[in-house]
Amino acid sequence: MKKIIFIFSLFLIGFSTQSQEVKKKKNAKIAFEVDGICGMCKKRIETAALKTKGVKFALWSVKTHQLNLIMDERKTEVLTVQQNILKVGHDVFDKDGKKVEATKEAYDSVHPCCKYRDDEIVLDHQGDLKKQKKKN
Repeated sequence: MKKIIFIFSLFLIGFSTQSQEVKKKKNAKIAFEVDGICGMCKKRIETAALKTKGVKFALWSVKTHQLNLIMDERKTEVLTVQQNILKVGHDVFDKDGKKVEATKEAYDSVHPCCKYRDDEIVLDHQGDLKKQKKKN
């Protein structure tokens, strides 16, 4: 009788432990911000995300800088996707909104028109520099 109770209690402990595990979704929808300014940045960011095992869909908005992903959380983590984006030279914002910057070498590898940290280039992409030149 003691063996049966012991086995039964082990069985219940196993179920309670298993139910406390965080379920990872097959098609998790994730969104976070990534710095960039143009269509070339869009292609680079989306490609870096899609090359990550488990990422099924990636769409980055030039206007909002938001990257939307559909990914299999059983195969990869958001941090892995963010690290791959950092490697191609784009800054990301973590879940707390804290900016994580790409290394200088990675940032320097992006095309000169994609230097999103340079205010003059950002203004040029928005058309503000062209307007200023016409006024002079």
